[in-house]
Amino acid sequence: MSSSTIRRYFGTDGIRGTVGQAPITPDFMLRLGHAVGRVLRRTGARPSVLIGKDTRISGYMIESALEAGFASAGVDVLLTGPLPTPGVAYLTRARRVDLGVVISASHNPFGDNGIKFFSAKGEKLPDEWEAAVESAIDEPPAWVDSAGLGRARRIDDAGGRYVEFCKGTFGADLSLKGLKLVVDAAHGAAYHVAPDVMHELGAHVTTIGCAPDGFNINAGVGATAPQALVEAVVEQRADYGIALDGDADRLQVVDAAGRLYNGDELLYVLVADRLSRGERVPGVVGTLMTNMAVELALRRRGVELVRAKVGDRYVLEELHGRGWALGGEGSGHLLLLDKHTTGDGIVSALQVLEAVRRSGRTLAQLLEDVTLFPQTLINVRIAAGSDWRANARLKEAQIGVERELGDAGRVLIRASGTEPVLRVMVEARDAAQASSAAQRIAAACAP
Repeated sequence: MSSSTIRRYFGTDGIRGTVGQAPITPDFMLRLGHAVGRVLRRTGARPSVLIGKDTRISGYMIESALEAGFASAGVDVLLTGPLPTPGVAYLTRARRVDLGVVISASHNPFGDNGIKFFSAKGEKLPDEWEAAVESAIDEPPAWVDSAGLGRARRIDDAGGRYVEFCKGTFGADLSLKGLKLVVDAAHGAAYHVAPDVMHELGAHVTTIGCAPDGFNINAGVGATAPQALVEAVVEQRADYGIALDGDADRLQVVDAAGRLYNGDELLYVLVADRLSRGERVPGVVGTLMTNMAVELALRRRGVELVRAKVGDRYVLEELHGRGWALGGEGSGHLLLLDKHTTGDGIVSALQVLEAVRRSGRTLAQLLEDVTLFPQTLINVRIAAGSDWRANARLKEAQIGVERELGDAGRVLIRASGTEPVLRVMVEARDAAQASSAAQRIAAACAP
């Protein structure tokens, strides 16, 4: 199985692109549904799939095409309508269907869309499964006859069932009574779910980014544009603000002072909360970009941080390989495998709020020992195909900076996977030092 076979349509997080351009077209989605259906039929039993989507206008077109493709292969379809990606993962398990399908381009603008799949266990599928689907796409269709066609029906209580699941992850001895929250769902899939979860746990809830029109997902709101939430929290004198992205698997949090907390900080809070309750945390998985201040703070508490490649897929693989439960990225993708099989912005928010409630301290107080190191990131264009690792000047500059920083900083040089660019990142306690060091390394990148 070659990597080119795996990656012809599938990227690191499903299939994604611009609507109206291959592969995000109705004819391809019909073929994709049919191909996935045929792969599922290889088990012999009549399979069923569950399809959820975010709020993009293109979701209707893609949903219809996939539904037709599945039915034509003899696969039954359950349709949830708009539902967060982790909600689809949960219902796939709860309804005991064979496959979960998410129509979403996550934090991308409305003109994009994509497809993600979950196994019957609510987990991401392996490369081998994706390769089998890609092979089936190129095979001639095998339409079933009328008697064998799949049936489709809508699930009316999908949102309500997911709300109950989320609430069940919050401490049974706690509530959110007395907290004033602003919830920002990025005009995305959680617009009708996240506010209900917080309200039903006792919080006073106001919302922004909860009025989707098919075109405004992630537009100036949500986890990728948190300034709107910062302003709303300060203006409304709320205690906290919760920002999700379009498919609600990312989280950013704002406190009453308008301070924004990213995924690295929130991951530390979750680890510290578990430790305070006497739970064992053998280790945590971050990424190459996880802030060094968090790594040092975890080390002081006896918790190892292992760095995976950037991307929640790689964090998840590392967690599974080590049998650990907690991991995440600065972007707000947090994985709490003792609570859910995939990243879930609402569940992560509840765990952060639980830490606040249980400790009786504010988020700022819980993080008073963690001051993020400034990071300077410079993109340097290089000749396509050049061997940057053989650049002696670059190696010499990197060694010099690492010697200068010692244990109080970090250098990361990595090639872009999509363009001839080197990404030079320097992290240090002092912002000026990080900037100066990064510029020295960038200047040495020329052959």
